Amino acid sequence: MTRAELIHEIKSKKTFLCVGLDPDLTKIPKHLLDAEDPIFEFCKQIVDATASYCVSFKPNNAFFEAYGLKGMASMEKTIRYIKANHPRHFVISDAKRGDIGNTSTMYAKAVFEHLDADAITVAPYMGKDSVSPFLQFPGKWAIVLALTSNEGSADFQLMEAHGMELYKQVLEKVSAWGSEENLMFVVGATKAVMLTEIRAMVPNHFLLVPGVGAQGGSLAEVCQHGLTKDVGLLINSSRGIIYASNGSDFAEAAAAEASKIARDMNAYF
Repeated sequence: MTRAELIHEIKSKKTFLCVGLDPDLTKIPKHLLDAEDPIFEFCKQIVDATASYCVSFKPNNAFFEAYGLKGMASMEKTIRYIKANHPRHFVISDAKRGDIGNTSTMYAKAVFEHLDADAITVAPYMGKDSVSPFLQFPGKWAIVLALTSNEGSADFQLMEAHGMELYKQVLEKVSAWGSEENLMFVVGATKAVMLTEIRAMVPNHFLLVPGVGAQGGSLAEVCQHGLTKDVGLLINSSRGIIYASNGSDFAEAAAAEASKIARDMNAYF
């Protein structure tokens, strides 16, 4: 999906919601455990229920890989289902890869060519040759970790070197490796007040913003500091939507939560 196509979907649907798919067999409704593939069945129903209210889905690889080959097969089925049945949705593989060139190239081929996801999250700690391979696939995106919402983010991301915090150095360097057409950054919603400075550095890049909802991030604050003329944001919510209910009404409850966020987003168009 190109930048222009993503912007078109956002503006036509008046939402910039990304629904995170974090399937956990200890949390999904118990009646699904009797299905042939409980993980896929859970994700499929969540996807169908929320597709009208979002422009993106973000399967979190770890929540599938934890169940071995069956879980990884469920992830592949989920992504292929989205691509076949909701083809205008931007699919992010939340894998947080980051390794030297040859290995990154193979990670990219796995996600972009085999799974046909639109984007992958990438950790930039190993530098340019760990990120650049993901930028060589037309129409595909690398979403690079910049300023995350977890407590431990301060251990490295806020450290200063040569008068600049590390996350700002990441933004500065990485933004020169790709373009606004194939590169996004992860910025946690709990760091919303820092978005003003971030926007000064990357005024037009899309930002993937997790942390709204269960993690306590504020949609209003993120939009206040991070919106651009092209919106420029994908706001992710996972647990707050997919686990809104663990009963037989889980899909309807997920749709209701996604609808609430989408309605709040309507005000920014």
